[in-house]
Amino acid sequence: METVPGDPIAKLIANGIGPVDDDGLGPTGRPLPHLKLPEPPPQPTKGIVIAMCNQKGGVGKTTTTINLGAALTELGRKVLLVDFDPQGSLSVGLGINPHTLGESIYNLLLDDETELSEVLTQTPVANMDLLPSNIDLSAAEIQLVSEVAREYTLSRVLEPLRHDYDVILVDCAPSLGLLTVNALTAADYVVMPLECEYFALRGIAMLTDTIRKVQKRLNPDLKILGVLGTMFDARTLHSREVLERVVQAFGEQVFHTVIRRTVKFPETTVAGEPITTYASSSAGASSYRTLALEVLQRCKAN
Repeated sequence: METVPGDPIAKLIANGIGPVDDDGLGPTGRPLPHLKLPEPPPQPTKGIVIAMCNQKGGVGKTTTTINLGAALTELGRKVLLVDFDPQGSLSVGLGINPHTLGESIYNLLLDDETELSEVLTQTPVANMDLLPSNIDLSAAEIQLVSEVAREYTLSRVLEPLRHDYDVILVDCAPSLGLLTVNALTAADYVVMPLECEYFALRGIAMLTDTIRKVQKRLNPDLKILGVLGTMFDARTLHSREVLERVVQAFGEQVFHTVIRRTVKFPETTVAGEPITTYASSSAGASSYRTLALEVLQRCKAN
C-alpha cells in the first residue's frame, strides 16, 4: 500500500514525522519517505533482535523501547522487551516495581537453573512481554568477567525466544561496558537514540567505534539500523542545527521520524503504559507509529 494523498498512512507519516517546509522537506531536511503497511510476519517466525544503545543517559532509549514495542504490536508483531539496565527504568515504565521482583534477567544470565517462564512477565500491552531487571544486574558486569564466552551470554538467553517473538528490543544501560557488548553481540541491528542537544553529539563517535569493534570481533552480522533524533524542538535553532549535523554525519542512516519533546512522555512513565495507549492521538504516539513502519521497512530491506 503506497502512500498517496489522503490515505491514512500518508496522514500518519505527516503527523508522525512532523511539519514539512515550503520545499516539502521534513525535519531531517529530506523529503518524507514512502512507507507501506508491512506484510504479516513470516511463520514460523525467526525474531529479529534490536539493541537500543547510547552510552549517554537520558537520550530516550527506554522511552523508545517501550513505545516502539507498543507500536509494533499494533502492526501485528509479537514483541519482547529486555530490560538490560540495572536501573530497571524499562520495568518501571511498564508499571513493574523492580524491588519486588523474584527472578530477573540477572538470573537468566548467571543461573542455568532459572527457567525463562520464571522471568517472562506480561505487560499491560497485548502481545508485548518483558524480561525485567533490577539492581542485581549491576553485579553481572563483574561476574561475567570470569565466564567462558562472556560476550555471548545474552545471545544464549535470547536464542530460544527468537522463535516465540517477531521483534526483541533490548534497552541497554547508559555505558559501553560488558552488558552493552553482550547486547550488541546478541543483536541483529542497533538503533542509536540521540538527543537533539550539542553535548549528545560528543559521545557518538565512541559508540560507533564500539559498534565497529563488536562487528569485527564478535558479531559481523550486526548492522546499524538507524540514528533516531529525540527530544526535538523545531522551535529552537539549536535543536534544528544539531539534527542537521547528525544528518551530515550519518546521512541516510538517520530515521526520517524524529521524536518531539512533549510533556506526555513523563506522564506515561507515571501511568506505567506506552504513549500509544495513554495518549493515542498525540503527536508522540504518531511518531512512534511512523518509526515502527520505518523500522520494519529497513529490516526488510536488509
